Amino acid sequence: MTAQPLIDAARSLSARVDAMRFAPPVSHVYNPLDYAWAVHQRYLERFGSGRKRVVFVGMNPGPFGMAQIGVPFGEIASARDWLGLEGPVGQPRETNPKRPVEGFACARSEVSGQRLWGLFRTRFGTPEAFFAEHFVANYCPLAFFEGGRNLTPDKLPAAEQRPLLQACDEHLRTLVDTLQPEWVIGIGNWAEKRASEALAGTAGLRFGRILHPSPASPAANRGWAEAATRQLQTLGIWAN
Repeated sequence: MTAQPLIDAARSLSARVDAMRFAPPVSHVYNPLDYAWAVHQRYLERFGSGRKRVVFVGMNPGPFGMAQIGVPFGEIASARDWLGLEGPVGQPRETNPKRPVEGFACARSEVSGQRLWGLFRTRFGTPEAFFAEHFVANYCPLAFFEGGRNLTPDKLPAAEQRPLLQACDEHLRTLVDTLQPEWVIGIGNWAEKRASEALAGTAGLRFGRILHPSPASPAANRGWAEAATRQLQTLGIWAN
């Protein structure tokens, strides 16, 4: 099975969310599935084919990760040096001067991505070994800003969330229908909640979560890799 169904689904999701508008306090909205499409497509082509046993689902792009290069949790060094990804990156429709898009030239490190991909690199060694049974996606492809501050989708008004969540739910269902995983693991509580609601009733599918690797989480700053590993071992996904 090729990654073409995931590529088609991502294109469709990008078009749907690109047409949405958001009121203040949102000042800027970035859609990396648009301006960083070349890199995202490469990610799907390289790693999105075949069945996966586990799909990890994050919330939405971080300002120095996926918002820069279109790769979920896309810390630059991990995406370039471990995942082997590259490609051109354009600009959002309206650039936030406090959050410029510099693509692979971005010098800031996305700590969440550094931790997530660092754990997978340490445990599996190569991307091929990890992606043989795992995949990583973001539930929502849009990054929201209030000036220089990152806004997460759960902070949007209900009327703005509704069409966004509907589009993201449908995309997630397509992704799971395509990859046929046994497990969907939310990276953080909100992602697990969204996945559980979107995929309720899917036969044989099990849900779990791991601690979000954000540096804003005190628990994540006290040994995130060890905590996430223990959670996955407790669920029976990874061996002790």
